[in-house]
Amino acid sequence: MLDRSEVGKRGYLNEDYRLFHLRDSRALALDYHYHEFDKLVFQLGGRATYNIEGKSYPLQPMDILLVSRNLIHLPVVDPGQVYERMVLWMDRSFLARFSAPETDLAACFELSASRAFHLYRPRGEARERYRSLFERVEAAAGDGGFAAGLLSDTCVLQLLIALNRDLLEAPAEPDDVTYRFDPKMEEVTRYIRDHLGEELTIERLSGAFFLSRYYLMHRFKAVYGCTVHQYIRQKRLQRAAGDIRRGVPILKAAGDAGFGDYSVFLRAFRSAYGRSPREWK
Repeated sequence: MLDRSEVGKRGYLNEDYRLFHLRDSRALALDYHYHEFDKLVFQLGGRATYNIEGKSYPLQPMDILLVSRNLIHLPVVDPGQVYERMVLWMDRSFLARFSAPETDLAACFELSASRAFHLYRPRGEARERYRSLFERVEAAAGDGGFAAGLLSDTCVLQLLIALNRDLLEAPAEPDDVTYRFDPKMEEVTRYIRDHLGEELTIERLSGAFFLSRYYLMHRFKAVYGCTVHQYIRQKRLQRAAGDIRRGVPILKAAGDAGFGDYSVFLRAFRSAYGRSPREWK
């Protein structure tokens, strides 16, 4: 179990996708974490607040959370009620296999990430429509009949098509959806992501935003669940991993992500991904 001051991967996906139907009646012993796959969370019951990259979303029944790969997140659950949800993990390669330039099934995740707003709240009849779509995915997962795999793929694709259609037409931030965040800390993380290839120190960040070092470090930890240093390191590793996946030479990917010392990069990469960059590629 990771200490709460640490951020690491949680869960591994070896299939194209996997659905979980979960019920908990006690607080979850989780840490801030991220995945290398995309995730949909369909809230069914209970009280839960999802913290995603510094924003906190109190969930209502039938809410859908879009947690793109590599986003740092943590659910906080009220143990006084049964927390029920369906969670669908999806590998990006599965989405790409059924996508075309004009119909990218990952568009819903890319859009939510670009908006930095990760909640979709269906209205009216769409609420039960999404419940039915998730239930079809669940039923297909347990089907052992003719073309069961194809049936399962089709159900997941129907869900993704519906979500992409609705999300592309939905406002970026609906007026009746509330969430909590710290605007100043969001500016800090945006600055970090835009300057990963440069030297990033507490002194530079506190000076850029006219904050004391003490306030920056403690407020950042309170909002994001990790230290500034841990956040920078994780985002650099994720950027380097993404570049390596796209074919960028490993040494260049490390340098572009801000690792001035290659040996430091190798140790950090092995710690995060469990293997060397070359083996991981």
